[in-house]
Amino acid sequence: MRSILYLLVGIFFGIVMFKSEAASWFRIYEMFQFDSFHMYGIIGSALVVGVVFIQWIKKTNTKSFFGEKITIQPKAKGYVRYIIGGSLFGLGWALAGACPGPIYVLVGAGYWPILVVLLSAVLGTFCYGLLRSKLPH
Repeated sequence: MRSILYLLVGIFFGIVMFKSEAASWFRIYEMFQFDSFHMYGIIGSALVVGVVFIQWIKKTNTKSFFGEKITIQPKAKGYVRYIIGGSLFGLGWALAGACPGPIYVLVGAGYWPILVVLLSAVLGTFCYGLLRSKLPH
């Protein structure tokens, strides 16, 4: 049952991403050229909604749809890893023209060349898993 619910939520999310043009390479290009507010508006509104809901969950001890307690682990302090990781993520996003969510949306929309990006992202994640113990965290 949960898998079907997750699948339906994912399909809805994909439709919203595609219709809002958040998966559009041209919108992403405009964002990195600072020519359009469109993507900054989407990202900013998602950030605000996320912060509000996380704070609400922490203050009210809200449970999940399935009745389970939601626990949010505190993040370790430190800025260097976030700056390096964010920079690498941004460079990959700019080069590929898509971040992880829109990659799946573009595959679902039938843009088959994006499969190269998807396979590269999976391979990069696999390599990180192999090297994780050797990297500074």
